[in-house]
Amino acid sequence: MLAATITQNTALWYASRATGVVSLILLSLVVILGVLVNRQARLPGLPSFAVTGLHRSLSLLSVVFIAVHIITAIVDPFVSIRAVAIFIPFTSAYQAFWLGLGAVAFDLILALIITGLARARMSRRLWRAIHWLAYLAWPVALVHGIGASPDLRGGGLRALAIACGLAVGGAVIWRIAGTIREVPRTERAAYTLAKTERGAGHPARSRGHDTHPEDGPSR
Repeated sequence: MLAATITQNTALWYASRATGVVSLILLSLVVILGVLVNRQARLPGLPSFAVTGLHRSLSLLSVVFIAVHIITAIVDPFVSIRAVAIFIPFTSAYQAFWLGLGAVAFDLILALIITGLARARMSRRLWRAIHWLAYLAWPVALVHGIGASPDLRGGGLRALAIACGLAVGGAVIWRIAGTIREVPRTERAAYTLAKTERGAGHPARSRGHDTHPEDGPSR
């Protein structure tokens, strides 16, 4: 009977930590995929709809595991975490700082979900700003996990956390390097000027010929 009671009492503790680890892995995959995907939502060897579908599926799955992680942490009898501390950072009586970081990450994810649902009613610039801001949820969640869970500070789980960090960092470096390679440094000024002229509309081209405005009409 005692063994059964201990198992029941500790089930939520293990569930909270296990779903936290899975959430970290899924969030890492979501961030990596989001960073690597270019503006046309394409990856080598995959059509755009497959990449978009994969990214959406991983995002939804990560939200499910995050929800289970939060619920099991609240109802766990070994700790006392109020539901309000999940949304308002640094208000928890238990591990206020580390759980506060978790609340920050969760609020950023909520902002991404809400703006995703309301995307049709938002300007593209505002939506993109919030979307990129939501990527901050990953490093904040990583620090939260390391600080709140001793499991991530040693053994195989520490190696897993390091691997997630290296993978995301590698994806960011690869994306930046790819962006730099797209336009050689010697051609960047001309490239930028050409884009500006195309956006504003060149006065000579608007009349259907390439003569300078001061040259007079062509004969």
